[in-house]
Amino acid sequence: QSHTFTSFSSNSKPTSQQYPFLKKPIQRNSNIRIALSSPFVMENQQQQPAMRSRFRRVCVFCGSSAGKNPSYQLAALQLAKELVEREIDLVYGGGSIGLMGLVSQAVHEGGRHVLGVIPKTLMPREITGEPVGDVKPVSGMHQRKAEMARQADAFIALPGGYGTLEELLEVITWAQLGIHDKPVGLLNVDGYYNSLLSFIDKAVDEGFVAPAARHIIISAQNAHDLMVKLEEYEAQHCGVASKLNWEMEQQLGYTIKSDIAR
Repeated sequence: QSHTFTSFSSNSKPTSQQYPFLKKPIQRNSNIRIALSSPFVMENQQQQPAMRSRFRRVCVFCGSSAGKNPSYQLAALQLAKELVEREIDLVYGGGSIGLMGLVSQAVHEGGRHVLGVIPKTLMPREITGEPVGDVKPVSGMHQRKAEMARQADAFIALPGGYGTLEELLEVITWAQLGIHDKPVGLLNVDGYYNSLLSFIDKAVDEGFVAPAARHIIISAQNAHDLMVKLEEYEAQHCGVASKLNWEMEQQLGYTIKSDIAR
């Protein structure tokens, strides 16, 4: 049986009183199964199975914290279920805590492959217990971002902090420059990214971002709608450069343009 995904409105927000698993980080196995069966994550309605995706693997950027709003955690579970139903594997920042841990555990529990890319220096801080899937240690943050981009066919940002924003803006910039033409999505849970989208619209109005480049960023309030938009995405902008030679190419030993853009 397939399920539809709920979105969260101001009048219908899950709380830790309703769902005790939200009081502490969701662990693997039984607690993940309980979380995934929450009526806020799915509704017991028949619908057509999700079409096979054009994406083999999606990169998810998100916080190493769970956030104060329980909707963020449940949106991560919605996204995980959407990836599993579409038979999409996950690449992410490698942590086992916060939203990173939640989405990776749920995708792994659903039977899809999970690849975590994490700098060696962050492993003691962001990995607790046994990690799920495969973990690829790298030397630093630049290599982490480049490797995640190389592995992925699309990018999605859940709520997060400085690191999430930095990763998101980098892949947007790479798209603008013509390094890749992969879609970039914002899961705008409860309007978390409204101010960022307003800033980008202001940058367009003031002539700092080309109107065609505004379409690089795709946003939706729930995982199902976002995935539909990502599947339909076609680039509308022209890249600034066809190939860039920069420090990361030499550091990683391959050409950014040809490899990330695969």
